[in-house]
Formats: sequence, structure tokens, C-alpha cells
Amino acid sequence: MDEGLHGIASEPQDGLDEARLIKDSPGAAERVGRIAAPVLRDLGYRLVRVKVSSAAGATVQIMAERPDGTMSIEDCERVSQALSPVFDVEEPVSQAYRLEISSPGIDRPLVRESDFARALGHEARVEMAVAANGRKRFRGRLVGVAPGPDGPTARIALKSEDGSGSEVELSIVAMADARLVLTDDLIRATLRREKTALKDAKSKPRGKPQAGSRIGESTSRKTREHKAAARGAASEPLGPDEGE
Repeated sequence: MDEGLHGIASEPQDGLDEARLIKDSPGAAERVGRIAAPVLRDLGYRLVRVKVSSAAGATVQIMAERPDGTMSIEDCERVSQALSPVFDVEEPVSQAYRLEISSPGIDRPLVRESDFARALGHEARVEMAVAANGRKRFRGRLVGVAPGPDGPTARIALKSEDGSGSEVELSIVAMADARLVLTDDLIRATLRREKTALKDAKSKPRGKPQAGSRIGESTSRKTREHKAAARGAASEPLGPDEGE
């Protein structure tokens, strides 16, 4: 594949300052993200996604990672300890809530140009904010990332029911959501990447990278509860591949 399609050259050297092209939902998630992003950056992490839901009363989920895509349970604990006092002061959410810090997981959201470039060859689901070619939802294999008039575009090879295929080029900034689809190939590639990262980490030990890690914390000033659990698949895939 033509290396010029990958878009890697536009990524900052350390990756920390690469902008997210797909942003958080307006409202509480956006407020949380504005507060969390600079704190994460100072610690050497970058924000992936924020979601605020009513689960278990109220839950604020923050996905974060190192620029190389790894995020261990120890990393999650470090981020939680740094963000909790900041949120206590800033109060981005008015009610009591549980704070969960997690890695993006194997079937991760794609929010930066480099996310799409790393995911080339794998299957993804995309939902557009505005219909493209008469539809909002697309599913197929990522085959290229290239410059476009409104920013980077992702080229997706679609697969129809009769086995024939076609390609569509979508503006990344016009996407409402994008994530990888959990497949055997994706799992194998993730395990290979983790094995390599683990070898590299031996000279700079900071805990074993995980495919997905989460630490939950109640942000009530009266009670703080910590727990850690392995996290694999994301819990909220998009709807089926269909036009709207």
C-alpha cells in the first residue's frame, strides 16, 4: 500500500499533542474533556473519549492512553488519582457520580488520524454526523488515510451481501463515532503489539500493558472506592451497517 496514504507524517513526534478529530458529545462530556485533557497531557497520556451516563446512578467514563496506544492498570490508577481532586474543585458534573478511567480496549474508538492509520487493514464501524452518499452508517475494512479538502479522510472498502465490494471515502471530522470491530485478526494483531511493547518495557518498567484496563472511583467527597478490572471489548457498538 502507498505509504503516502497513511498520514503518519502529520502526527507530532511524541503524539501527545495530536488533535482529536472526533470530539465528545456536547454538554457534560465536553466539559469533562476540557478539564481532563491538559491534566492527562502533563502526565504523559492523551484523552481518547469521555462518556457521561446514568449507569449506577451516574458514571463518567474517561478513556485515555499513552501515545503508543498502551494503558496499564497502574496507568489508570495514576490518572484517577490525578483527576479526582481536580474534578472535586471544578465540578464538571453537578450530581454525585462514579469516575471510571479505562484504556480504549481492543475494539477501540478511532478519534485521531493516527488511530485510523494504525487500524489500516482492520474492520471498522463508522457513523457520520451528516449523511454521506445518502447514508450515515458504514462498515468495512480501512484501506487508506489521505488528506482531504476539510481534513484527513478515511477510505473504507465496503462489503455487500452478494460479496461484491466498493470503496467510500469519508471525512474524519464529519464522523460522529468510529470504532474497530472485534475480529480474530484484530485480536491477533493486538496480542502481537502487546508482546512487542512488553519487551520494550523491560528497560523502562511501568507495569504490563493491557488490552483494556479500568479503574472505577466514586467521586462523592464522602466515599471513594477503587477497583480494577481487565477490559476487552467496548460495551457500545454502533448499530448495524445500514443506510439512513
